[in-house]
Amino acid sequence: MDKYKLEKTVWSEQDFETMGWHDATIWAMVADTEKYEYAIDLDYIFKWVHPKNDEVYFKFWVAPVTMVFENADYIKIDIESRWGSIEVADLFMENPQLSPNKKFTSHDYRFECQEGEISLQATSFKMYVRQTPKFISGQCFGL
Repeated sequence: MDKYKLEKTVWSEQDFETMGWHDATIWAMVADTEKYEYAIDLDYIFKWVHPKNDEVYFKFWVAPVTMVFENADYIKIDIESRWGSIEVADLFMENPQLSPNKKFTSHDYRFECQEGEISLQATSFKMYVRQTPKFISGQCFGL
């Protein structure tokens, strides 16, 4: 298969409408309380490739990414996973609200997952692509 042409290496909330998180696997989450950031590492699916005539299953262009939510607070994690894995069904960006000083707009970000929900408020996010997308038969790399 040809190489995947990555549009850019840093994505943001400005790109939200063109992005999709369905079936992305979350590997790690961490709060940086000094910078008011919340980071999530996941395997992001850039493209689903339909099976060819002699194939049965989809293949995928996947890359490890880190999403950093800026000015993040009110983080809530409600996950129940038998094996500890977390698979995203969708990410929602809702409820825009002005900060008290009227300089920033924050949103409620809600990861709806197969195993529950992760939510937080943040003024923005950056999604850093850590490697060039690879063409694989599964939706994530594994450890």
